[in-house]
Amino acid sequence: MTEWINKQINELGRVVTGKTPPKNENQYFDGDELFVSPKDLNWDHLYVTQTETRVSDKALNKFRNQVIPKDTVMFTSLSFGFGKMGIASRLSLTNQQINSVVVNKQNDFRFVYYLLKACTPFIFAYNSGIDTPIVPKSVFERIQLRCPELRIQQKIAAVLWAYDQLIENNKRRIGLLEKLAEEIYREWFVRLRFPGHENVEKLKGVPAGWEDKEFGQFCQLQRGFDLSDPHVEPGPYPVIASTSIKAYHSQYKVEPPVITTGRSGSLGKVFFVNYRAWPHNTTLYVKHFFGNSPFLVYYTLKNMHLENFNAGTGVPTLNRNHLNGIPIIVPGKELQNMFDNVVSKLHSQAELLEKTNENLVMTRDLLLPRLISGKLSVENLDIKLPPGMMDELSQDRNLTRHA
Repeated sequence: MTEWINKQINELGRVVTGKTPPKNENQYFDGDELFVSPKDLNWDHLYVTQTETRVSDKALNKFRNQVIPKDTVMFTSLSFGFGKMGIASRLSLTNQQINSVVVNKQNDFRFVYYLLKACTPFIFAYNSGIDTPIVPKSVFERIQLRCPELRIQQKIAAVLWAYDQLIENNKRRIGLLEKLAEEIYREWFVRLRFPGHENVEKLKGVPAGWEDKEFGQFCQLQRGFDLSDPHVEPGPYPVIASTSIKAYHSQYKVEPPVITTGRSGSLGKVFFVNYRAWPHNTTLYVKHFFGNSPFLVYYTLKNMHLENFNAGTGVPTLNRNHLNGIPIIVPGKELQNMFDNVVSKLHSQAELLEKTNENLVMTRDLLLPRLISGKLSVENLDIKLPPGMMDELSQDRNLTRHA
C-alpha cells in the first residue's frame, strides 16, 4: 500500500506572493496581461482566463520575480476572501493577497489544487490576523499536508478533474444557449427582423401593432428585501444579490419567474431564475410584468446597459424612478408569444444543464475530502488519465530517463 507522507507546501512547489504595481504609474496598467486578485477567483472556474484589472508587459518585466507560469495554483491567504482559489491559464501577476504554488515535477498541480482546497480550514488555523485573515508566505509555505506519491496524486486528480471538466463543459453550453436567446431578442426587437417583418407596415420606423410606452408601464421594479448574513437559515431558496447568488435560505419572497438587477454596489447584472427566490436589498426585482412576456422583460433589461444609470455619488446606485419615464416600443402579444415559444425551449435546456451541474458539484464535494485524505483509496483502481495528464506523465518519464 502506498505510504502518505507529510510535505511542507514549499516541497510541493515554489511559493510566490504577488505584488501590486504602483497605481500612479500608468505604464504598468491597461495592457493585455492578467493581474489576478481574489475577486477574480471562483471555485466554479478552475482556470483564470479573465481578470477585472489588466497589466502591461512592462509590469511583468518589472515584477518578474512575482510572475507565475501556466498551471500555477493560486490561494488567497491574506484577505476576507480567504481560501478563494484558481489556476493560472498563462503567465500572470497576482496581488499580494495571493500566495501561489508553482508546482514542481514531483507533484501534480491538479492534486495540489484539490489538496489546498480540501485543507483550507486547516490552513486557516494558522491565521494570525486580528480583523483580516492573514497567513503570510513565511507561515504558509511551512504548513505540512499529507500527500501520496505522484502516481496516486494523478489518479485522485483525474477523478476530481473529470467532474470539473463536465461542469465547465456544461457551463459553456449554458453560455451558448444564453447567447443564442439574446441574439434572437436582438434580431427580433432591436433590428426589427422578426418573423413576417417584411409584410408589416411601419410608421416612422415602428411596426404596426407595437405600442409606444414608458418603461414604468412595461414592468414595475421594486427594491429587494433586507436579509443580513446572520439571519440566513440554510435552505433551498436562492438569495440573489447584485452580482450573484450569495446564499440559499429557508424562506423566499417572490414566486417565479424572478428577474433581478443590481440596485446598490454593482449595476448592470440581470438575473433570471425560474424558481422561488429571495431578491436581496441590493437588487431591484420585477414585481409586475403587466401582461408582458417575462423573457421579453428580461432581455430588455439586459440590453438597457443599466450601469449607465448610476445615481450614486459614492456607492453605485440604480434609482428605479429614473427608469420609469424612458420611452420604449412594446411588441404585440402575438409576437411576444412567438418569442416565448422559441426562447423558453433554450432556457429549459439551460435549466437542465444547471441542475446536472448541481448534482455534479454535490458529488465532487462529497468525494473531495475522502479522496484527499486517502480514506477512499484509488491505488488499485484502473483509472484512465485524461490525454493531457498522459502527455505530461510521458514527458516526465522521458526527462527522468535522460537525466
